[in-house]
Amino acid sequence: MKTIKEMSEISGVSVRTLRYYDEIGLLKPTRLTDAGYRLYDNKALERLQEIMFFKELEFSLADIKQIMENPGYDKEQTLLTQKILLEQKRNRLNGIIELITDVMKGVNTMSFEAFNEEEIKSILDHILECMSKESLEEQIQKYGTLENYREHLTWGLTNNEQAMADVFKWYGGKDKTMAAIMQSNGDTEDFVKKQEEADDIYRKFMMAKKTSDITIEKEAVELLAKYYKELFKLDNARNILLDFADEYLQNQRLAKATDNQYGEGCSEYVAHAIQRYYGE
Repeated sequence: MKTIKEMSEISGVSVRTLRYYDEIGLLKPTRLTDAGYRLYDNKALERLQEIMFFKELEFSLADIKQIMENPGYDKEQTLLTQKILLEQKRNRLNGIIELITDVMKGVNTMSFEAFNEEEIKSILDHILECMSKESLEEQIQKYGTLENYREHLTWGLTNNEQAMADVFKWYGGKDKTMAAIMQSNGDTEDFVKKQEEADDIYRKFMMAKKTSDITIEKEAVELLAKYYKELFKLDNARNILLDFADEYLQNQRLAKATDNQYGEGCSEYVAHAIQRYYGE
């Protein structure tokens, strides 16, 4: 048996609150000593834990009492429901935390502004410098001349406004997008290393899918966010991952290619895992 002070120390609930719970009949002590001191057994401690879970979900004390005193109250089913609701709350908080990080860095204060001619020229020069000789020759052969290939790239930077708006959203504006592009180096060895890293992350996703382990799933999403931050020089990966999740759910070709590489259902699972993490 535990005294009210011990119950308070174990649970983090104040003695004053435990006394109030007794007064309203929400959590009665298991018995009273001859001197009138409250004593609680393990069953009472379990009931207090359930009350705390309800409180975390912002249920009123009156509602908690009504639910727990219902003759049809199913403790196991209630705990499962509480777990699901708390996971959803955690996921919403993950998304809010990411958004706060964005705002603190000015990411959400950006406005759409297209690249000017000088910036486009700098980007194209950098892209071509980073390309391997074989890749560049392949593109020249495909488009006829180097100038035709440059025109193709220029068109992509100036005419696909939705794509550019998405990219600016990922980076938090044109200036950060420009800086990230100019940091890329086209290093083949680095690309291979990053691909191996991605393979490990997707294997972790499939392990989480197979075992229904929410902890492994969360770790996989966090690793994927870190991967994209490093790969694309991003401050925050929330927007790009949510767009990526939508693409997995809408682009059958991409989904099929991913499933063929990592296992059936991988693309859909990754998409929903990202959405769960960010509360979407």
